Amino acid sequence: MWGSLRRAPLSDSYAAAVAIVLLALCPFIVLSPAVNIFQQPVMRDLGASRFGFELASALASAGYALGAVVSADLIQRASVRRLYLLCEAVFVLGSVLALVAPGIELFTAGRVLQGLATGMLLVVALPPLVTSHGVERLPTTAAVVSLGLFGMVTLGPIIGGVAAAGNRWRLVFAALAVLGVAALVLGLLGLEDSEPGGRSFDWTALPLAVAATALPFFGVSWLARGTTWTSPGFLVPTIAGLAALVLLIVVQYHRDDPLMPMRPIAHTLPVTGIAGAMVAGAAVTALVGLAELYLTKVGHETPLATGALVTSQVAGTVLAAWLFRRLLPTRWLPVLALAGLVSAAAGSATLLLLSPGSTHAVVPAAALLLGFGAGAGVTPALFMVGLSVPSSRLGPTFALVELLRSNAAFLLAPVLLQLAATHGGLPGGVRLGVLVCLAASVAAIAAVIGTYLLGGARLQEPDLPAWLERDAPAFDSPPLAAELRDTDASDGARRGQSAASGG
Repeated sequence: MWGSLRRAPLSDSYAAAVAIVLLALCPFIVLSPAVNIFQQPVMRDLGASRFGFELASALASAGYALGAVVSADLIQRASVRRLYLLCEAVFVLGSVLALVAPGIELFTAGRVLQGLATGMLLVVALPPLVTSHGVERLPTTAAVVSLGLFGMVTLGPIIGGVAAAGNRWRLVFAALAVLGVAALVLGLLGLEDSEPGGRSFDWTALPLAVAATALPFFGVSWLARGTTWTSPGFLVPTIAGLAALVLLIVVQYHRDDPLMPMRPIAHTLPVTGIAGAMVAGAAVTALVGLAELYLTKVGHETPLATGALVTSQVAGTVLAAWLFRRLLPTRWLPVLALAGLVSAAAGSATLLLLSPGSTHAVVPAAALLLGFGAGAGVTPALFMVGLSVPSSRLGPTFALVELLRSNAAFLLAPVLLQLAATHGGLPGGVRLGVLVCLAASVAAIAAVIGTYLLGGARLQEPDLPAWLERDAPAFDSPPLAAELRDTDASDGARRGQSAASGG
């Protein structure tokens, strides 16, 4: 049935393509921070424990990370149009289940379906928008992606605050279901069938991806039961899941025909991009959560006031998207990504000034820096990776980056929030969590700069026409530690010449 409209009336519309991507990604991305704000009404109405609620959120995030990998496989064996429509139908179903849920079990099922569908849509809907509308529109598309991924997420706290203030959390899920239906209709009108590539199923990647997402996210949520850091319920699944993630990367690197292009990514520019995106995304997610915890538990702010105080993130992400649009075709893209990391570190340092009497000044200032840090530190880094591989491999590349970034972001934040809640007094615990984020950001800045210099990379303009029209990498990225390798090779050659002359 879904394949009957082979010529979609809006298939040539750039505006429709943008709307399809935003409707596909934004609802769940906005919901993720919003649901934390209206946690108490959900727990009360569903009779849920804190562990039950945290498990629902964790498995939804795991579903998002896993969905990207699943979709990277399916888009090579199924029509993009049919996958999109299927994913949107699953998202609507998940929203309805969460809307009508009488208890935490059905609510969790709905949230997992929402996350899984959105993760799949990231790979199904986003790469065609990036690659199908020409070089001239690519900077605008990149800015739209930045706003869609990180501009909209900054609206989550204020939406959550409004929902909590009036106990209207079910209305949020009703709105998400309506947006899903709208996306479904727009997909019918704007997407056409495409011939799949015919790739065989990767029997190694997907099982490892399931373990790499479900296990560590479950393990971290176990901390909500009030257990210690040495609890087997936390340690065993978390360590096993992270080991599966490492094994997934190793196996993909050594496969001749990998699902995700590990070998092209294992170069200087992509590695610095992935590292920066992981740390920037994780730090911002954790810091916003710590600020919200301080506002509600120490400052005794209402959920609505808490959401309002961190909404200055929006301005930071808008500025980052504008700069991204201007700098994408230039050689300054890596500098923008580094500036995002620096801004995340500056936001961490600002939050160290928190006190009961300074929250109304410190939190908005820090949130502005964190919003810029997320917008400048993650999406530009994501494109640094994507532009380093052929454009035809953009979907699987995005899947790998999002898998790594999601694991970093959605694992660090709960751990630091638990640390803040259990480490002596709450103000001291929040400060400790902020210090961890500051240290991680500073270390990442040093690591990114060091990797860039040791690789012998140079600032270069991306060859966007070659990337879009000839399916060639836009960046000429040197191997990791190329400078050291060249030095070793030169030393070896000199030693060989000396030995030859001496003989």
